[in-house]
Amino acid sequence: MEFRRPAFIIAPVLVMGYGIIRLIDGLDGVRGPGPAWTIGHLAFIGALIAFISAFWQMRRLAGSRVLATVSATAGTLGALALITQFSIDMAAGFMANDNYAMSMIIYEVRTLPGISQLAYDFGPYAFYLGQLVLVVLLAVQRRIKLWTPALVLADLTTPFIDKDLIPLGAVLLLVSFLPLARGTAAAPAKPVPALA
Repeated sequence: MEFRRPAFIIAPVLVMGYGIIRLIDGLDGVRGPGPAWTIGHLAFIGALIAFISAFWQMRRLAGSRVLATVSATAGTLGALALITQFSIDMAAGFMANDNYAMSMIIYEVRTLPGISQLAYDFGPYAFYLGQLVLVVLLAVQRRIKLWTPALVLADLTTPFIDKDLIPLGAVLLLVSFLPLARGTAAAPAKPVPALA
């Protein structure tokens, strides 16, 4: 099976890897610091880099219109915010000897002006919103199946329900991204009015 757009496979697979490693890391009752913490965070950062590529490919598929460009930009900025968050958490893991010390380092960094808002509280939501809008645009244009946004939304909500569900959400995302990865996303059956 040939994947013409590998970012759409790499992103959910690495998110799944992160979710599984996170479960393993928590078997002793605490998460981090240690190899599992570091490897899991590196996997998620890799997924975010793949997502950035996927966002701009979706923008092109959606016709590079204003709304698609704004959504891809928002998704990219959100991904960068999450990369910042995961980099802080990973660096704290390198610096600390135990979970408590690591948590205190992260807390101290989060209290720096703007860091909490940028990397933890508000910035990451641009990633989720940008991704969802891009998928909805492609569904409206009939380039992907109409049920695809529902799967993407289910993936995006699983961490808010329970972070242990991240691997399940990643499977849903992989299923929704397969047509995009294969390059089988359809051209619109008829012209679709510009949304923006």
